[in-house]
Amino acid sequence: MQNKSFNEQVLAPFLSGIYTFADRNAFFINGSFYTYKQLADSISKIRISLKEVASTTIYIGLVANDDIETYASIFAIWLEGKCYIPLHPHQPLARLNEIVEEMDITVILNSLPAPLFPQKQVVNTSLLTYVKNMLGFESEQNQEMPAYILFTSGSTGKPKGVIITRKNVAAFVDSFNDCGIVITKEDRCLQCFDLTFDVSVQSFLVPLLNSACVYTVPHDQIKYTYVSDLWEDQQLTFGAIAPSMLRFLRPYFEEINLPAMKYCILTAEASPLDLIEEWSACIPNARIYNFYGPTEATIYCAWCEINRNKSNKSMNGMLSIGRLMKNVQAIIVDENKNILPPGEKGELCVTGDQIFSGYWNDAEKNAQAFFEKEIGETIRKYYKTGDLCYFDDDGMLMLYGRLDSQAKIQGYRVELGEIEFHTREFLNGNNAVVLVFANKSGNNELALFVEKEKSNKNELVGYLKSKLPAYMIPTKVFFEKEFSLNTNSKVDKIKLKEKLEISVN
Repeated sequence: MQNKSFNEQVLAPFLSGIYTFADRNAFFINGSFYTYKQLADSISKIRISLKEVASTTIYIGLVANDDIETYASIFAIWLEGKCYIPLHPHQPLARLNEIVEEMDITVILNSLPAPLFPQKQVVNTSLLTYVKNMLGFESEQNQEMPAYILFTSGSTGKPKGVIITRKNVAAFVDSFNDCGIVITKEDRCLQCFDLTFDVSVQSFLVPLLNSACVYTVPHDQIKYTYVSDLWEDQQLTFGAIAPSMLRFLRPYFEEINLPAMKYCILTAEASPLDLIEEWSACIPNARIYNFYGPTEATIYCAWCEINRNKSNKSMNGMLSIGRLMKNVQAIIVDENKNILPPGEKGELCVTGDQIFSGYWNDAEKNAQAFFEKEIGETIRKYYKTGDLCYFDDDGMLMLYGRLDSQAKIQGYRVELGEIEFHTREFLNGNNAVVLVFANKSGNNELALFVEKEKSNKNELVGYLKSKLPAYMIPTKVFFEKEFSLNTNSKVDKIKLKEKLEISVN
């Protein structure tokens, strides 16, 4: 059966909720509530402006501020049949300009008066005036039209644009609704991810499609402390967070009690089983989920619910990434793209309506990322995730780590996640990151970073020697009071690499 269209799955239910629950709160932003009527009026005024200044262009730059106009801009762009490209206001201007020029963006929406792009037509959406309702839309839109394009870091240093179409978004919503999470107009939902990060789309879109209220995090706040206060003060009922945020909160778990939480999603990185088990005591009434997926698979492509009363499947201390979502199919392949049976690990490759069709203007990268495979009498196009996985006998996906997290040490292929696991095990759950560096001879060695102010290095190394072969023992060990997080709430490995380079040199 064919999936519902973007109009049916996204625009129609969103607008229905606006009309039905106009006086209910749609957003809580920086201490203020905004109703669905206010959101609707903001969408209308922005849409009128788009008709005037962007009638012939598809791709609209959007400065990703934290305010009602920015979220309204997304829906105004979608209703106009256009695509938004979020531009983070705190990223280097040179990087933003590179994206703008790569996309040939001529119109940019910005709710703040910052003169970021003087050579482009910038519309200050906060200065627009509401004139009339402009919430109608065409009866059908091209499902292959991009809905948004996210630029992620590239191995060559040049950002690469991930094109997510209307079909992809509609398929994601359908898949998410199939996972058993039921959001209603009474729910209060956390949105703590930057709009340049894919989980933000789930975090604002799913609540708005169900007439709930979205609670955001201002850019100038310390994220984990602000989120902690939101949870408690506003009695939030639903939210997706990264495990890195929980690690910051871990010292305060005994003081945290959030009985109002109904659903909690762990996402954006591998989820340590011991951390999640401790966190579960803080949200005693919540169902807890682990969601996995690359940006290219439209936010998530696999999920599982954590069982509070029984053991949960894990690999190297990390939770299973679960079963495939409804609109995703997958195979595990070896380096020759031969399909591997359950129990054998290889690269996870995915296909289906949620999977993007390619990177923006990058034929070489697309040729590397995709391949076709005939299964039965059907030829499918698969995306190579770069993740090392296997299916167990129950059809659950187990994640070993990234293929690029493998390293050759003295000729041996080493899984960095295994070293990190044993480090966490010895230090009762403290976070650990292993990086590879070249010594003065040009040979690869391992450096271990531990999120702990101090510890006995010799005891730690001794423990690792008791668990791992000699070639897997890190030659450098660093202790950090707290790991820095990047804008996506993940451990900032770039900063760790900078410290490592200083030490090595």
